[in-house]
Amino acid sequence: MVFVFSIAMLKPFMSKKETLLILIVAFFIGVIGGAFFLSPIYSDMPEIASSVGSFMPGNEETLYLDLSSSTDINALKNDLSKIDGFKSFEETGITIPLWSFNDREYEYFKFAVGNIDSHFKNYTVNKTTGEIYIALDNYSSSEALSSFANWYKLVYGGPISYAQIHAKMVISSYSLKEVQDLLLKKGIVASNIEGDIQNSVDNTNSSMLPNWEFTLLCGGIGVVVAIIGIFFDTFAVGSRRFNRAMNKKRKR
Repeated sequence: MVFVFSIAMLKPFMSKKETLLILIVAFFIGVIGGAFFLSPIYSDMPEIASSVGSFMPGNEETLYLDLSSSTDINALKNDLSKIDGFKSFEETGITIPLWSFNDREYEYFKFAVGNIDSHFKNYTVNKTTGEIYIALDNYSSSEALSSFANWYKLVYGGPISYAQIHAKMVISSYSLKEVQDLLLKKGIVASNIEGDIQNSVDNTNSSMLPNWEFTLLCGGIGVVVAIIGIFFDTFAVGSRRFNRAMNKKRKR
């Protein structure tokens, strides 16, 4: 931009065609600068917003996890609780995939699941996918899975092949990166994150221009800088004349 401004200030020594060329060159310099130098920084704005949010006192994040039934929940919770900023870990439900139900099976499971265990008060049966979701209320996933597996073996004569445990954890925002790193080492990625940092990232993303628009904007800024340079001499002369006129009025 300094180069563009300096060249534009030579306008008194140029023809109209050369002045037009300066504006075109200024646009392309702005585009190139935006694409290769400013765009990478601009793309990092959500990450910068998350970094700023992580240092704000009192900020919290809620992570939702979908875990395999083979996960040692107690060991995972114990490891997470050692991280500074850990607040809570709660098992919210289990999903047991079976098979696509026909009408009779669907009605049977809708009736039977609630009678397997007195803790199974809130559950849903998906006829199409054959998934049974059971919400956990002051009940561990291991106890719930054990009850369902025992009933299933008694009725169908075999074990359930797979189940998923849903959990929710609350942490301080500043510990988000450390928690994510720990989870990643265990092969776990949060299915969803809610909280102050995520809100900052979402708000930043929603307010950002697409890269191509940002690049064109940089080109437009280059043109504006060139125009200022072109008329800078006229502005400077006019400013001096205005100051002299004001001084004369004061002397009178």
